[in-house]
Amino acid sequence: MVLNDECLQQVEEEALEPDLPILDPHHHLWDRPGNRYMLEELVADIAPHRVRQTVFIECTSMYRRSGPQQFQCIGETEFVQGVAAMSANGGFGDAVACAGIVGSADLLLGEDVVPVLEAQLAASPNRFRGIRHRAAWPLQRGIAPGQPKQVPHLLLDETFRAGFKHLRRYGLTFEAWLFHPDIPDVADLARAFPDTTIILNHLGGPIVDGEYGPRDEVFGKWKTDIAEVAKCPNVVAKVGGIQMVVNGFGWHEREKPPTSDELLAVNGPWYEHIIEQFGPDRCMFESNFPVDRLSCSYTVLWNQFKKLSKGFAADDRIAMFHDTAARVYRLPLVAEAG
Repeated sequence: MVLNDECLQQVEEEALEPDLPILDPHHHLWDRPGNRYMLEELVADIAPHRVRQTVFIECTSMYRRSGPQQFQCIGETEFVQGVAAMSANGGFGDAVACAGIVGSADLLLGEDVVPVLEAQLAASPNRFRGIRHRAAWPLQRGIAPGQPKQVPHLLLDETFRAGFKHLRRYGLTFEAWLFHPDIPDVADLARAFPDTTIILNHLGGPIVDGEYGPRDEVFGKWKTDIAEVAKCPNVVAKVGGIQMVVNGFGWHEREKPPTSDELLAVNGPWYEHIIEQFGPDRCMFESNFPVDRLSCSYTVLWNQFKKLSKGFAADDRIAMFHDTAARVYRLPLVAEAG
Protein backbone atom coordinates (compact mmCIF):
# COMPACT_ATOMS: atom_id res chain seq x y z
CA MET A 1 0.00 0.00 0.00
CA VAL A 2 1.32 3.43 -0.96
CA LEU A 3 -0.19 6.38 0.90
CA ASN A 4 -1.17 8.85 -1.76
CA ASP A 5 -0.71 12.29 -0.15
CA GLU A 6 -0.32 14.14 -3.44
CA CYS A 7 -3.47 12.59 -4.85
CA LEU A 8 -5.54 13.29 -1.72
CA GLN A 9 -4.54 16.94 -1.77
CA GLN A 10 -6.51 17.38 -4.99
CA VAL A 11 -9.66 17.47 -2.86
CA GLU A 12 -9.48 19.82 0.10
CA GLU A 13 -12.40 20.38 2.46
CA GLU A 14 -12.67 22.29 5.72
CA ALA A 15 -13.65 20.06 8.61
CA LEU A 16 -17.35 20.47 9.31
CA GLU A 17 -18.41 21.01 12.94
CA PRO A 18 -14.81 20.96 14.15
CA ASP A 19 -15.89 20.96 17.81
CA LEU A 20 -17.90 17.72 17.57
CA PRO A 21 -16.08 15.15 19.77
CA ILE A 22 -14.95 11.99 17.97
CA LEU A 23 -13.65 8.66 19.19
CA ASP A 24 -12.15 6.84 16.21
CA PRO A 25 -12.61 3.15 17.11
CA HIS A 26 -10.71 1.61 14.23
CA HIS A 27 -7.27 2.49 12.90
CA HIS A 28 -3.92 0.80 12.39
CA LEU A 29 -0.24 1.64 12.80
CA TRP A 30 2.72 0.13 10.96
CA ASP A 31 6.21 0.85 9.66
CA ARG A 32 6.94 -1.27 6.62
CA PRO A 33 9.32 -0.77 3.71
CA GLY A 34 7.95 2.12 1.69
CA ASN A 35 4.78 2.20 3.79
CA ARG A 36 4.77 4.06 7.08
CA TYR A 37 1.75 4.99 9.18
CA MET A 38 2.79 5.75 12.71
CA LEU A 39 1.69 8.17 15.43
CA GLU A 40 2.98 11.21 13.53
CA GLU A 41 0.98 10.33 10.41
CA LEU A 42 -2.15 9.58 12.44
CA VAL A 43 -1.90 12.89 14.30
CA ALA A 44 -1.55 14.78 11.02
CA ASP A 45 -4.62 13.08 9.56
CA ILE A 46 -6.93 13.60 12.54
CA ALA A 47 -5.89 17.22 13.22
CA PRO A 48 -8.78 18.99 11.40
CA HIS A 49 -11.43 17.15 13.44
CA ARG A 50 -11.81 17.00 17.22
CA VAL A 51 -10.65 13.44 17.76
CA ARG A 52 -10.40 12.89 21.50
CA GLN A 53 -9.49 9.21 21.61
CA THR A 54 -8.70 6.36 19.26
CA VAL A 55 -8.69 2.57 19.36
CA PHE A 56 -5.94 0.59 17.65
CA ILE A 57 -6.99 -2.58 15.82
CA GLU A 58 -4.55 -5.38 15.07
CA CYS A 59 -2.83 -5.37 11.68
CA THR A 60 0.06 -7.86 12.02
CA SER A 61 2.40 -5.03 13.00
CA MET A 62 5.68 -5.48 14.90
CA TYR A 63 5.21 -9.16 15.70
CA ARG A 64 8.01 -10.80 17.66
CA ARG A 65 10.63 -12.39 15.43
CA SER A 66 11.31 -15.36 17.70
CA GLY A 67 9.68 -17.53 20.30
CA PRO A 68 6.60 -19.76 20.03
CA GLN A 69 4.50 -18.73 17.04
CA GLN A 70 1.29 -18.36 19.03
CA PHE A 71 2.96 -15.68 21.18
CA GLN A 72 4.56 -13.66 18.40
CA CYS A 73 1.42 -11.48 18.19
CA ILE A 74 2.23 -10.11 21.66
CA GLY A 75 4.91 -7.96 20.03
CA GLU A 76 2.19 -5.88 18.37
CA THR A 77 0.56 -5.09 21.70
CA GLU A 78 3.91 -4.21 23.25
CA PHE A 79 4.57 -1.84 20.36
CA VAL A 80 1.18 -0.12 20.56
CA GLN A 81 1.37 0.14 24.33
CA GLY A 82 4.53 2.20 23.83
CA VAL A 83 2.87 4.40 21.21
CA ALA A 84 -0.08 4.95 23.54
CA ALA A 85 2.27 6.06 26.31
CA MET A 86 3.88 8.56 23.92
CA SER A 87 0.46 9.97 23.02
CA ALA A 88 -0.72 10.10 26.64
CA ASN A 89 2.29 12.28 27.41
CA GLY A 90 0.60 15.09 25.47
CA GLY A 91 3.54 15.85 23.22
CA PHE A 92 1.61 14.84 20.12
CA GLY A 93 -1.51 16.92 20.74
CA ASP A 94 -4.70 16.63 22.73
CA ALA A 95 -5.96 13.41 21.19
CA VAL A 96 -5.31 10.27 23.22
CA ALA A 97 -4.23 7.80 20.55
CA CYS A 98 -4.53 4.06 21.16
CA ALA A 99 -6.49 4.59 24.37
CA GLY A 100 -7.85 1.13 23.63
CA ILE A 101 -5.94 -1.73 22.01
CA VAL A 102 -7.39 -4.73 20.17
CA GLY A 103 -4.85 -7.40 19.39
CA SER A 104 -4.76 -10.83 17.82
CA ALA A 105 -4.83 -14.40 19.10
CA ASP A 106 -5.35 -17.65 17.26
CA LEU A 107 -8.66 -18.80 18.67
CA LEU A 108 -8.25 -22.04 16.71
CA LEU A 109 -5.85 -23.00 19.48
CA GLY A 110 -8.98 -23.83 21.43
CA GLU A 111 -8.26 -24.26 25.13
CA ASP A 112 -4.58 -23.53 24.48
CA VAL A 113 -5.36 -19.89 23.65
CA VAL A 114 -5.69 -19.04 27.36
CA PRO A 115 -1.99 -18.28 27.98
CA VAL A 116 -1.95 -16.11 24.84
CA LEU A 117 -4.88 -14.05 26.11
CA GLU A 118 -3.18 -13.70 29.48
CA ALA A 119 0.05 -12.60 27.81
CA GLN A 120 -1.85 -9.97 25.81
CA LEU A 121 -3.40 -8.57 28.97
CA ALA A 122 -0.02 -8.59 30.72
CA ALA A 123 1.50 -6.63 27.82
CA SER A 124 -1.15 -3.92 28.20
CA PRO A 125 -3.02 -4.25 31.49
CA ASN A 126 -4.55 -0.78 31.23
CA ARG A 127 -5.53 -0.61 27.55
CA PHE A 128 -6.07 -4.09 26.10
CA ARG A 129 -9.73 -4.54 25.24
CA GLY A 130 -10.29 -7.34 22.75
CA ILE A 131 -9.27 -9.83 20.09
CA ARG A 132 -9.63 -9.89 16.34
CA HIS A 133 -9.13 -13.22 14.60
CA ARG A 134 -9.91 -12.33 11.01
CA ALA A 135 -12.66 -14.37 9.42
CA ALA A 136 -12.59 -12.73 5.97
CA TRP A 137 -12.54 -15.63 3.50
CA PRO A 138 -11.20 -16.50 0.92
CA LEU A 139 -7.46 -16.06 1.34
CA GLN A 140 -6.87 -14.73 -2.16
CA ARG A 141 -8.55 -11.45 -1.19
CA GLY A 142 -5.38 -10.29 0.50
CA ILE A 143 -5.44 -11.56 4.09
CA ALA A 144 -2.03 -10.71 5.52
CA PRO A 145 0.56 -13.44 6.04
CA GLY A 146 1.43 -14.19 9.65
CA GLN A 147 -2.20 -14.06 10.73
CA PRO A 148 -3.90 -16.97 12.53
CA LYS A 149 -5.14 -19.70 10.25
CA GLN A 150 -8.09 -19.01 7.98
CA VAL A 151 -10.82 -21.56 7.36
CA PRO A 152 -14.21 -21.25 5.64
CA HIS A 153 -16.97 -20.31 8.10
CA LEU A 154 -14.42 -19.80 10.85
CA LEU A 155 -17.01 -18.48 13.30
CA LEU A 156 -18.91 -21.78 13.17
CA ASP A 157 -15.83 -23.94 13.80
CA GLU A 158 -16.02 -25.92 17.06
CA THR A 159 -12.34 -25.52 17.87
CA PHE A 160 -12.53 -21.77 17.23
CA ARG A 161 -15.48 -21.57 19.61
CA ALA A 162 -13.54 -23.52 22.24
CA GLY A 163 -11.08 -20.62 22.18
CA PHE A 164 -13.73 -17.93 21.77
CA LYS A 165 -15.52 -18.90 24.97
CA HIS A 166 -12.59 -17.64 27.04
CA LEU A 167 -13.05 -14.04 25.89
CA ARG A 168 -15.90 -13.57 28.35
CA ARG A 169 -13.74 -14.90 31.19
CA TYR A 170 -11.23 -12.10 30.60
CA GLY A 171 -13.75 -9.39 29.75
CA LEU A 172 -12.58 -9.16 26.14
CA THR A 173 -14.60 -8.19 23.08
CA PHE A 174 -14.40 -9.82 19.66
CA GLU A 175 -13.97 -7.95 16.37
CA ALA A 176 -15.75 -9.74 13.52
CA TRP A 177 -14.11 -8.94 10.20
CA LEU A 178 -15.55 -10.99 7.37
CA PHE A 179 -17.16 -10.61 3.96
CA HIS A 180 -20.91 -10.21 3.58
CA PRO A 181 -21.83 -13.81 2.63
CA ASP A 182 -20.77 -14.86 6.14
CA ILE A 183 -22.78 -12.28 8.11
CA PRO A 184 -25.25 -15.03 9.20
CA ASP A 185 -22.30 -16.72 10.94
CA VAL A 186 -21.98 -13.66 13.21
CA ALA A 187 -25.60 -14.02 14.27
CA ASP A 188 -25.06 -17.71 15.02
CA LEU A 189 -21.96 -16.94 17.08
CA ALA A 190 -23.69 -14.11 18.95
CA ARG A 191 -26.61 -16.34 19.91
CA ALA A 192 -24.24 -19.05 21.11
CA PHE A 193 -22.30 -16.58 23.29
CA PRO A 194 -24.81 -13.92 24.37
CA ASP A 195 -22.55 -12.55 27.12
CA THR A 196 -19.65 -11.67 24.78
CA THR A 197 -19.70 -8.37 22.92
CA ILE A 198 -19.11 -8.77 19.19
CA ILE A 199 -18.17 -5.77 17.05
CA LEU A 200 -19.15 -6.14 13.40
CA ASN A 201 -16.34 -4.53 11.40
CA HIS A 202 -16.80 -2.49 8.24
CA LEU A 203 -20.55 -2.94 7.74
CA GLY A 204 -20.05 -6.70 7.52
CA GLY A 205 -17.72 -6.44 4.53
CA PRO A 206 -19.97 -5.94 1.48
CA ILE A 207 -18.17 -6.93 -1.74
CA VAL A 208 -19.69 -5.25 -4.81
CA ASP A 209 -17.13 -6.02 -7.53
CA GLY A 210 -19.39 -8.61 -9.18
CA GLU A 211 -17.91 -11.75 -7.68
CA TYR A 212 -21.06 -12.29 -5.61
CA GLY A 213 -23.49 -10.98 -8.19
CA PRO A 214 -24.79 -7.57 -9.28
CA ARG A 215 -24.49 -4.76 -6.74
CA ASP A 216 -28.25 -4.43 -6.21
CA GLU A 217 -28.52 -8.14 -5.43
CA VAL A 218 -25.62 -7.91 -2.98
CA PHE A 219 -27.27 -4.92 -1.34
CA GLY A 220 -30.58 -6.77 -0.96
CA LYS A 221 -28.97 -9.86 0.60
CA TRP A 222 -26.80 -7.71 2.82
CA LYS A 223 -29.82 -5.75 4.07
CA THR A 224 -31.63 -8.94 5.06
CA ASP A 225 -28.62 -10.39 6.87
CA ILE A 226 -27.85 -7.12 8.66
CA ALA A 227 -31.44 -6.95 9.92
CA GLU A 228 -31.08 -10.47 11.32
CA VAL A 229 -27.75 -9.98 13.09
CA ALA A 230 -29.01 -6.68 14.52
CA LYS A 231 -31.54 -8.71 16.52
CA CYS A 232 -28.63 -9.93 18.66
CA PRO A 233 -28.23 -7.36 21.48
CA ASN A 234 -24.59 -8.29 22.07
CA VAL A 235 -23.57 -7.20 18.55
CA VAL A 236 -22.59 -3.61 17.78
CA ALA A 237 -21.68 -2.22 14.37
CA LYS A 238 -18.84 -0.16 12.99
CA VAL A 239 -20.16 2.19 10.33
CA GLY A 240 -17.46 2.77 7.75
CA GLY A 241 -14.57 0.81 6.34
CA ILE A 242 -16.05 0.32 2.86
CA GLN A 243 -13.59 2.59 1.07
CA MET A 244 -11.15 -0.34 0.94
CA VAL A 245 -10.00 -1.58 -2.43
CA VAL A 246 -11.37 -5.03 -1.58
CA ASN A 247 -14.94 -3.74 -1.35
CA GLY A 248 -15.01 -3.00 -5.06
CA PHE A 249 -16.49 0.50 -5.14
CA GLY A 250 -13.48 1.63 -7.17
CA TRP A 251 -12.70 4.94 -5.43
CA HIS A 252 -8.97 4.27 -5.69
CA GLU A 253 -9.21 4.04 -9.49
CA ARG A 254 -10.39 7.61 -9.95
CA GLU A 255 -7.99 10.28 -11.16
CA LYS A 256 -9.33 12.56 -8.43
CA PRO A 257 -10.51 11.36 -4.98
CA PRO A 258 -14.17 11.75 -4.03
CA THR A 259 -15.62 14.63 -2.09
CA SER A 260 -17.67 13.96 1.03
CA ASP A 261 -20.83 14.53 -1.02
CA GLU A 262 -19.74 11.97 -3.60
CA LEU A 263 -18.92 9.42 -0.93
CA LEU A 264 -22.24 9.96 0.79
CA ALA A 265 -24.22 9.62 -2.43
CA VAL A 266 -22.89 6.06 -2.84
CA ASN A 267 -22.43 4.99 0.79
CA GLY A 268 -25.50 6.63 2.28
CA PRO A 269 -28.01 3.79 1.70
CA TRP A 270 -25.63 1.28 3.30
CA TYR A 271 -25.00 3.50 6.33
CA GLU A 272 -28.65 4.42 6.74
CA HIS A 273 -29.78 0.81 6.78
CA ILE A 274 -27.29 -0.37 9.38
CA ILE A 275 -28.04 2.59 11.66
CA GLU A 276 -31.77 1.96 11.27
CA GLN A 277 -31.33 -1.70 12.24
CA PHE A 278 -28.84 -1.34 15.11
CA GLY A 279 -29.81 2.11 16.39
CA PRO A 280 -27.32 4.87 17.22
CA ASP A 281 -26.57 3.36 20.64
CA ARG A 282 -25.08 0.29 18.89
CA CYS A 283 -23.35 2.10 16.02
CA MET A 284 -19.95 3.77 15.87
CA PHE A 285 -18.42 5.66 12.97
CA GLU A 286 -14.90 4.45 12.09
CA SER A 287 -12.03 5.58 9.87
CA ASN A 288 -10.23 2.30 9.12
CA PHE A 289 -7.15 4.39 8.38
CA PRO A 290 -4.76 4.12 6.72
CA VAL A 291 -6.44 1.37 4.66
CA ASP A 292 -9.32 3.61 3.53
CA ARG A 293 -6.79 6.38 2.90
CA LEU A 294 -6.24 4.88 -0.54
CA SER A 295 -9.66 6.30 -1.43
CA CYS A 296 -10.17 9.53 0.50
CA SER A 297 -8.73 11.82 3.15
CA TYR A 298 -9.56 11.67 6.83
CA THR A 299 -11.25 15.07 6.68
CA VAL A 300 -13.46 14.09 3.74
CA LEU A 301 -14.36 10.78 5.38
CA TRP A 302 -15.58 12.32 8.63
CA ASN A 303 -17.31 15.18 6.81
CA GLN A 304 -19.33 12.44 5.11
CA PHE A 305 -20.40 11.06 8.51
CA LYS A 306 -21.28 14.53 9.77
CA LYS A 307 -23.47 15.22 6.74
CA LEU A 308 -25.09 11.80 7.04
CA SER A 309 -26.02 12.35 10.68
CA LYS A 310 -27.03 16.01 10.67
CA GLY A 311 -30.72 15.15 11.00
CA PHE A 312 -30.24 12.98 14.10
CA ALA A 313 -30.83 14.13 17.66
CA ALA A 314 -27.76 15.50 19.45
CA ASP A 315 -27.55 12.53 21.84
CA ASP A 316 -27.71 10.07 18.95
CA ARG A 317 -24.89 11.86 17.16
CA ILE A 318 -22.74 11.84 20.30
CA ALA A 319 -23.38 8.10 20.53
CA MET A 320 -22.29 7.36 16.97
CA PHE A 321 -19.30 9.70 16.97
CA HIS A 322 -18.04 8.92 20.46
CA ASP A 323 -20.03 7.30 23.24
CA THR A 324 -21.00 3.94 21.71
CA ALA A 325 -17.32 3.22 21.15
CA ALA A 326 -16.41 4.60 24.57
CA ARG A 327 -18.89 2.27 26.24
CA VAL A 328 -17.85 -0.79 24.23
CA TYR A 329 -14.12 -0.24 24.75
CA ARG A 330 -14.48 1.03 28.34
CA LEU A 331 -13.11 4.50 27.70
CA PRO A 332 -14.26 7.89 29.05
CA LEU A 333 -17.59 9.15 27.71
CA VAL A 334 -17.90 12.67 26.33
CA ALA A 335 -19.10 14.05 29.66
CA GLU A 336 -16.23 12.34 31.50
CA ALA A 337 -13.59 13.35 28.97
CA GLY A 338 -14.36 17.03 29.56
